[in-house]
This record gives sequence, structure tokens and C-alpha cells, in this order.
Amino acid sequence: MMKEGVSSSVLEHVYQAEERLKDVVVKTPLAVNNNLSAIYESNIFFKREDLQRVRSYKIRGAYNKMATMSEEELSKGVVCASAGNHAQGVAFACQTMKVKGTIFMPLPTPGQKLEQVKMFGGEYIDVILYGDTFDAAKDAAMRFCEDHNSSFIHPFDDPAIIEGQATTALEILEQAEGVVDYLFVPIGGGGLAAGICSVFQHLSPQTKIIGVEPSAAASMKKALEKGKPVLLEKISRFVDGAAVQQVGDLTFECCKNILHDMATVDEGLVCETILSLYNKDAIVVEPAGALSVAALEKYRDGIKGKNVVCIISGSNNDITRMEEIKEKALLHAGLKHYFLVRFPQRPGALKTFVMDVLGPDDDITYFEYTQKNSKEKGIAVVGIALKQNKDFTPLIDKMKQYDFFVNYLNNDPSLMNLLI
Repeated sequence: MMKEGVSSSVLEHVYQAEERLKDVVVKTPLAVNNNLSAIYESNIFFKREDLQRVRSYKIRGAYNKMATMSEEELSKGVVCASAGNHAQGVAFACQTMKVKGTIFMPLPTPGQKLEQVKMFGGEYIDVILYGDTFDAAKDAAMRFCEDHNSSFIHPFDDPAIIEGQATTALEILEQAEGVVDYLFVPIGGGGLAAGICSVFQHLSPQTKIIGVEPSAAASMKKALEKGKPVLLEKISRFVDGAAVQQVGDLTFECCKNILHDMATVDEGLVCETILSLYNKDAIVVEPAGALSVAALEKYRDGIKGKNVVCIISGSNNDITRMEEIKEKALLHAGLKHYFLVRFPQRPGALKTFVMDVLGPDDDITYFEYTQKNSKEKGIAVVGIALKQNKDFTPLIDKMKQYDFFVNYLNNDPSLMNLLI
């Protein structure tokens, strides 16, 4: 399905999905973002899937898939695996259609997403936490399906799922006042991107579709490089809505000849984007929901004067993650630094550090020191926040001048993981 050269009958399936979903999903707005439009000298529009009924586009595919299943299949129950958003879509469909569902979620799933799944599914769903990644949860869900003869609702690699997500593309084209020159779409397993590609290749082939992934979970980028989906041995789970070790076979086939480019975004930049969207536009997004906006800077020259759409894929963010998000954003911006600092064990050493080493706008945000009575000097872990990243070099110079400097920790991932 949906390979290069496929007939326009694919569109018929998408239009049928749109009809099934007309009383289920919200036709989310395509809204201009004035701040970014001014920054990039272009017309930047947000497709606000964060305002969807389950606060992500995933309801489209999940409901469409279940609406195409037979009563006999549904009577045996459905099963899914998800880091959160697909689970909410399936849970919503289970409650709406009165179908029993079992939902497998990774153990590190943010609490907010877990509670939302239970709320949307109510008495019709059971949640089972399993494994550290989506892929581990999916394997457990597949085994459960075999044992209970239930149907698996795949989060992305299924024709009906892709067709449901593709209704987002129909709405964008209906709402856009002119030609869409660039469309930035976040990619995890690739279901949304596959749906977007399947519609735009027929209705707006001139649009440049840019897929965006977290750099620490770039499974579509790797698949395109290798010419087939490949399993990434290790990924970061921070951008949980896009943390997938291997894209789907179907989604890869849909995307491989239609995506104009793939962009990867560092977690720190994702965090900066989350905070910027909140502070400047009062928009709350989850990490995956910030991907499309975070990629804009890489295309600054190309998008100038163009009509650009960014899909804001979801807003299911756990408020308990905000401290980590702030920390990662500051680290990425070069405004937060951690050091091993050598303090002489004598009165006034800390005062010297504060008065003579720190700049006037520098601030100590972390300090851990253990006195060793048998040593003349003790080592402390010190975190310092700067107002401007240009203050970093003078700080290092002063630390060395006064013999406080031991080591810089920001470039040591294993040590940093202990601090943030």
C-alpha cells in the first residue's frame, strides 16, 4: 500500500476515513504564528493537533482502525502498545465503541500520559506497564495477543492507521489559503508522515515535506540511509512520543520516495523550543510536539518568504518533567555548566571563589562538597548558571588562575546523567 506510483484509490480510503472520523475528531486549527513568522521572514502556520480530543493526532488512526474491524474481531478485545498518545487514542475508541482493550506501556511512561489513558478508557481498558522502551512493550503486547486471540492495534504500521493519520493532511490542504511550500512533520514510527506523504503526493506534490526526528532516536533517517528499516541498538527515551527503535515497513515505503529531507534535533533544542512556545505563545507541547518547530532554524534560508506548516503533534507533557526540560535547555544554550572544583580546606576559600572567580551575573545552582580531614584540599561538584554564554571562557580562566579548576563535566554523559 502507498508505494511510489500507487493509484489515487489511496485517496478514496483516506476520504472514507475522514467520513468515519467526522463526529469523533476535532478539526484542529491551522493557525499562523506571528512570532516565528517574523523571525524567519515567512508565513509559519501551526497545525494544532495538540488541541485534539486526546491532545494528539493519534486518535485519528486508532479510531479509524477499530472502526474498520468486524464485530467478531472486536468481541475478542483489542491490544496495543504505546508510549502514551496511541494508547489514549485506543482507550478513547474502546470507551466510545464499548470494546475491551488491553494497553501495554513502557515502565518510564510519564505519569500524566498514564492517567490520561485510564481516564479516556475507563472500565473498558486495562493498562499493563512493561519494559523500558516502546519496542519491549510491543513485544509483550504481541505475545498477549497470541495467548488471548485478540487483535493488535499497531501504533503506526497498518494501512487503516496510516489512512486515519492522513486525514490531518486533508485538513491542512483544506485550511491553507495558498500553496504549502514546506511541511514539517515529526516522525516516530512514521504513521503520521506516511499519511501526510500519501495525500500530498497526489494533491500537493510541490510541497517539500521535511521529516523531523530526535537525534538520539533517528530511526527513519537510518532507514533511508540503509534503504530499509533497521533496528537501532540504543535510543534515548526523552522524546517519548518519537522514541522508536525501528520504523515500520509500510511507513518506510510510504515515505522513502516522497520525503524531501530528514532533520534531526538534539534534545536540548527540543527543550528550548518547549519553553519558548510556552513563554511566547502560551502553547504547551510535549517533546515530540516540539520537533517540527525545533527544526525550522536548519531551514532558515530555504523557507524565507514561503508558506510553512509545522504539525504540533501533541501536548501530553507531564509537569514533573519541567525541571529536567529547563536543565536540558540551559545546557544546550551554553548557560549551565558543571565542574569539579578544588577547594582548600581553610576559612575563606568559598568566599574567594564567589568574590574573585564568579562573574557579577554568574549564579551557583548546585554545590556538593565532602570534607576530607586527611587532605589539604577537597573536591566539590559545582553547577553554575550564566546570563550569557560568552561568560564561560572568563569563568574557566579565573578558576584556573586561582587553582580551583579540576575538570569540566558537561562533556561527560555518564557523569551528567547523575546530575540531571
